[in-house]
Amino acid sequence: MGYAPPAQMIPGWILGIFTAVMLIVAVASAARLLAARPWRGAAAHADIDAGQLLMGIAMAGMLTANLRTLPDGAWEAIFGALTGWFAWRVYEETRRRKASVPASDHRLPYLVHGAAMFYVYLSLAASAAAGAPVPVMQRLHLPTLALVFALLLVGYAVRDLDLLSGPAGGRYTLTGAGIAPAGPVLATAPALASAPAAPAPPAAPAPPARRLALAPRLEIGCRIAIGVSIAFMLIITI
Repeated sequence: MGYAPPAQMIPGWILGIFTAVMLIVAVASAARLLAARPWRGAAAHADIDAGQLLMGIAMAGMLTANLRTLPDGAWEAIFGALTGWFAWRVYEETRRRKASVPASDHRLPYLVHGAAMFYVYLSLAASAAAGAPVPVMQRLHLPTLALVFALLLVGYAVRDLDLLSGPAGGRYTLTGAGIAPAGPVLATAPALASAPAAPAPPAAPAPPARRLALAPRLEIGCRIAIGVSIAFMLIITI
């Protein structure tokens, strides 16, 4: 009797739960894109919402064969481009702040998400090139790299859970630009604080549904769900 891959020993209802969560993430990310209306101007988080939408769809297809959409080669190209895009954004934001570690950059987790998905599809492509049958999920090449990705994803999920615990107990706070460690972290913070703030003109309140869709906590919740789901997939296929 042959060896059964770990993914085949996972109960179907567990995979079903993760699939449902990924579909919810995809729907929530699509709602965020529609609420942000990037076609009317610059949307700061449009790339993040689009990335989460694509990851939710791709992950649902990996977990449930009936939900597979694009060929693996197309997903490989998509996540390769997505990884390159977030790597560029992280580099640009780090260079702009002249900081060695982008501690306040909320796009760094998405870089890890995209790179992990790119690795998975590269592994599937390598198996297909070797003539092996490619199921929905299979044992991945370079299991040590898969473990490293899983640990990084779990670490970011723990940080995000700390962020969601609230400004009183969390070590991170939500800002208009994303996530920043609580308390002063940059040498330029006092100078920025001393600069007089220009009064902002009053803005018309957004509809409740739009405020809910664009809430930072929804973005973070989706990020936690994606990170945990990718880590789960990596662990059961090591």
